[in-house]
Amino acid sequence: MSASTGPTGRTSKADPPRSSGLKKIVAASMVGTVVEWYEFFLYATAASLVFGKFFFPNANTALDGIIAAFITYAVGFVARPLGGIVFGHIGDKLGRKHTLQVTIILVGVSTFLMGCLPGFNTVGYLAPALLVVLRFVQGFAVGGEWGGAVLLVAEQSPDKSRAFWASWPQAAVPVGNLLATLVLLVTAAVLPNDQFLSWGWRIAFWLSAVIVVVGYYIRTHVTEAPIFLEARAAVEAEKAKSYGVREVIRRYPKGVLQAMGLRFAENILYYIIVSFTIVYLSTVHKYDTKQLLLALLIAHAVHFAVIPQVGRLADRIGRKPVYFIGAVLGASWAFFAFPLFDTLNPAVIVFAVTIGLCFHAFMYAGQPAIMAEMFPTRMRYSGVSLGYQVTSILAGSLAPIIAVALLQAYGSWIPVALYILAACIITAITVLTLKETKGASLRRIDADDAERFGLAVPGTVPAAAGVGSAAGTTTATARR
Repeated sequence: MSASTGPTGRTSKADPPRSSGLKKIVAASMVGTVVEWYEFFLYATAASLVFGKFFFPNANTALDGIIAAFITYAVGFVARPLGGIVFGHIGDKLGRKHTLQVTIILVGVSTFLMGCLPGFNTVGYLAPALLVVLRFVQGFAVGGEWGGAVLLVAEQSPDKSRAFWASWPQAAVPVGNLLATLVLLVTAAVLPNDQFLSWGWRIAFWLSAVIVVVGYYIRTHVTEAPIFLEARAAVEAEKAKSYGVREVIRRYPKGVLQAMGLRFAENILYYIIVSFTIVYLSTVHKYDTKQLLLALLIAHAVHFAVIPQVGRLADRIGRKPVYFIGAVLGASWAFFAFPLFDTLNPAVIVFAVTIGLCFHAFMYAGQPAIMAEMFPTRMRYSGVSLGYQVTSILAGSLAPIIAVALLQAYGSWIPVALYILAACIITAITVLTLKETKGASLRRIDADDAERFGLAVPGTVPAAAGVGSAAGTTTATARR
């Protein structure tokens, strides 16, 4: 690793790794993220296509059954903030690597067991009850996954290209969704519809056992960021509990609220596109399931390619303008997308879904860098997880439910478009309150935090004072 000047003016060995080393870190982060989001989004697609009939066959209408399925889907979002709080605390205290190993096992086991569940016609209400329990465990694990995965990269990225490198774990999310869609598409194409609905959908859930083993193995070779080791050493040196959710709410409430505002429209837009679109086309127009899955497959592939390029753009022109553009474009999407859906032209439908995910990328790509630059290292995992995951309850979990309810009540897509518009206005206003942090130094952020709250400056604590101190042989404590 190359040396550079730290916040105290000394030369530090704790710089971001060279490009080759950083690529290995990105790959390790992405593989685990692909696994976990494959499983999480697999549930979303299955809820749209299968679960309403399999677990709630006594619903009055098809839309009622889908709403019931989406309510169990929302349970995962309720669990995510709890997972973010618990794993954020552990991650800030013990390290990002440990949490990422636990979360991948939890989400893998819960997803595999979902594929083993009996249906309502076999065990009655016990079937949806077990589904809810497993969904909760799955959401709890995913809630702790995101913060650890993106920070593992963000904290080891160069200041000038942090948005680009940290956008790669974000790009792993559409890859996971793409794999989930691909497996369901293949099984739906190979099997007759009645067999797919009765047992074929289970194959995709069982496959999670294979990819979890691969993801876990790769994550055992991940190393902690030197800047985290320095921050932990500084906390241990003062024997202070200066990490965790309570601390981040007390010290950085504005950052948490801003993170929530940024997340709001992005999360709603995404789940309207990948979940409600399926419901709209399959129930209103009786559009072919295989065609829908193929459209999503293409859109996810494009989404994956676009996200890193938008991250690069955020490094070049700034976080705020890129995010604001995403909010404005997202607000416009539904007003032209649904008329395009109504044409029932396959190419036009693919275009509408794809362009929606491209608009989404303008908000999604820069999130890890923006949120990492809002909080000091000692509480960064808790801060980003809290802001990111709590919002998912009000945004992503409710978006498909609200959209289906609006469609059922008004028989039109226009209220859904207005719902997305309102969410994007909230996010756009939040963007305007941000301070531009393009090229910000995480070490400088840590030093400013230490000065503000009278803590030891990370990187200046002797190695003996805390396990894993990566640099420094003198002690310097900044006081107010």
